[in-house]
Amino acid sequence: MNLTLAHIGVKSGSSAKPQGGFDLLTQTYLDRCSSYARCQSVAFRTEEAMLEWLRRQQGRTPLMVVLLDSRGRQMTSEVFAAWLGQRRDQDVQHIVFAIGPASGWSEEARARAQLLLSLGPMTLAHALARLVVAEQLYRAFTILSGHPYHAGH
Repeated sequence: MNLTLAHIGVKSGSSAKPQGGFDLLTQTYLDRCSSYARCQSVAFRTEEAMLEWLRRQQGRTPLMVVLLDSRGRQMTSEVFAAWLGQRRDQDVQHIVFAIGPASGWSEEARARAQLLLSLGPMTLAHALARLVVAEQLYRAFTILSGHPYHAGH
């Protein structure tokens, strides 16, 4: 399984306001996930650039797109782990988790997604949202594997 953590905006660590701490922690969790799946982080300047990139991705199975959206489905860590495990067991080859532009996702992007996922009703900075998604991916894999990282809390 391949996982891509995508976002619309400046490349991590290259903005006028460095997000170094968040970026470092995000990469730490993505590196931890590498025991379970191939993970990468990709930045796009515009939503259109990301949609074009999605169109160019090819694999054995169709690409699955999960857009982070405040109007999306909320899940507990356990439910998210079960969802990810089901995708793995269905042999989904590549899942893209994408954090959108400040103005929100277009209808075209929302229509492209197989899941709209919400981290909760609060608005989060992009760097913080990326960190939360990366940590939850790692947590999901540890839940699925019985690792003690997630001890039911």
